[in-house]
Amino acid sequence: MCLAIPARVVERLDADLALIDAGGVGKRISLALVPEAVVGDYVIVHAGYAISRLDPDEAQRTLELFAELRNEEEQAGA
Repeated sequence: MCLAIPARVVERLDADLALIDAGGVGKRISLALVPEAVVGDYVIVHAGYAISRLDPDEAQRTLELFAELRNEEEQAGA
């Protein structure tokens, strides 16, 4: 099983690299597998590579689910 997260492309860099925002965390990734991605697109990221583009509504729903899980985890640990 793999875990991939939705992230928004915030800047295209040289070659096929980009900066992304994954729930407030910035990271440099490769867009080699999704060269058509542009700034503002949401992509699914796994192991430092964007592996597909994602519909913005679907990305938002997924990010909200991650936030809910994080909140529940924090409450359980309190």
